[in-house]
Amino acid sequence: MPSDVGRSTVFDRGLLSPGAVGLDAAVSDEAMLAALVAAELGLVRAWSAVGALDAAEAEAIAAAFGGSAGDGAGGSAGDGAGGSVGDTAGDGAATAGIDVGALASAAVDGGNPVIPLVGLLKQTLPEALRPWVHRGATSQDILDTALMLVSRRAVDTVLASLAEAEAALAAFAIEHRDVVAAGRTLAQHAVPTTVGARAAGWLTGIRRASARLRGLSLPAQLGGAAGTRASFAELSRRQALGDAAAATLPTRFAEALGLDAAETVWHTDRWPVTELADALTQSLDALGKFAGDVVTLSRTEIGELSAGAGGSSSAMPQKSNPVAAVLIRSAALRAPQLAATLHLCATLAADERPAGAWHAEWPTLRELLRLSLGASSHAARLSRALRVDRDAVARNLAATGGLILAERLSIVLTPLVGAERVAALIAAAGRGAGETAAARPGADHPSAPDTASAGLAALIRDLPEAADVDVDALLDPRAYTGDATAAVDGATGGASA
Repeated sequence: MPSDVGRSTVFDRGLLSPGAVGLDAAVSDEAMLAALVAAELGLVRAWSAVGALDAAEAEAIAAAFGGSAGDGAGGSAGDGAGGSVGDTAGDGAATAGIDVGALASAAVDGGNPVIPLVGLLKQTLPEALRPWVHRGATSQDILDTALMLVSRRAVDTVLASLAEAEAALAAFAIEHRDVVAAGRTLAQHAVPTTVGARAAGWLTGIRRASARLRGLSLPAQLGGAAGTRASFAELSRRQALGDAAAATLPTRFAEALGLDAAETVWHTDRWPVTELADALTQSLDALGKFAGDVVTLSRTEIGELSAGAGGSSSAMPQKSNPVAAVLIRSAALRAPQLAATLHLCATLAADERPAGAWHAEWPTLRELLRLSLGASSHAARLSRALRVDRDAVARNLAATGGLILAERLSIVLTPLVGAERVAALIAAAGRGAGETAAARPGADHPSAPDTASAGLAALIRDLPEAADVDVDALLDPRAYTGDATAAVDGATGGASA
């Protein structure tokens, strides 16, 4: 056996995940341990809420775990429950003095950390109170609930970052509402658009993703050994609490933790996980689109966008890399396959507890949350730092000598001279633009696009049938942006710069 087996080592400090460094504490092992302890404490308080346990005894257990009646925020657990403990999944939260590394090692034998956790938590209590730890629950109840606690905190943080990005992009879209730019399809100039309309697209995508995240249900889990809740009914009967106590216990549990109450047990019906994964992936899709456009438009030869001081290169000191956008794209590229894994796990959730499929969810969901935390934070920063080089936008718009308006020319001129002659005219103009570009000695020659555009204008003016056409107006890209301005106004509430 190698000598370092069993040695306590921090495996992942973010060396290969720079996009989340300093941003992923909400989903750390320490946060997960705190959430597991919070879930166990939530169950204690739920039993107290239904009258099975004296409120003072419930608070004695909370004190032993390192919690208190005032911990967290959220719904009340009812009389005697002491309040929500849901936010104990946060930094500096109650962990009952348990070492994460030791718990992880102890989790190997049983296949999950709850089994050794219960024993450790009981050791913090006097003998008379120990039966109230994990009372009637199964490991999956506690672990699923802890995952939802961690997810809730992470989603709230992601939403806050997305709101910052939305506000910054709305202001950006308004500021550049009427800045006409080259629209590109399949990497080539297509028709004119505006910088504002492009930003409105980013804004809309992020806003829809935010709405989906806000609409999530993150429920507590309390089903007992095989999802029948039989243990809770039996324990309630033995204390002469009546059937109502057992029936309301899951709701009290959810209230104690500030989570949603599940209508049914979801041990093998994994919609809370897959819906969360889909919403997170949608947000990363939207952020990835935004970041991808920034990467493209900040290319040296395009230069339409910049995002302040960029990252440096180890070998090329002239570079200013769009690092924030790169990190966002990295997260967006990984997200779909993580979500796919969670859907596969849901599909294979066999019997009343999945063998392996459930276990595979834990690190997968945690990584998806981690990527979302990092990418959303970087997106907020990137959106605030975004700048437009209007000279570069204008230069690129004019690069094809007016041929970016070929669609408009076809619409206007075809009824006058026929499709074949329009095609020939555009082809001739294209050759002229190409020759002009080839003869241009450098990018600092602003006359080349104007020359090409003048050539196109001359070709149109040479058409007898086009004598009544206002050629200058026809070749003005500002007059062919469709509803780009309306798109900005719609996305930003109609404000204007």
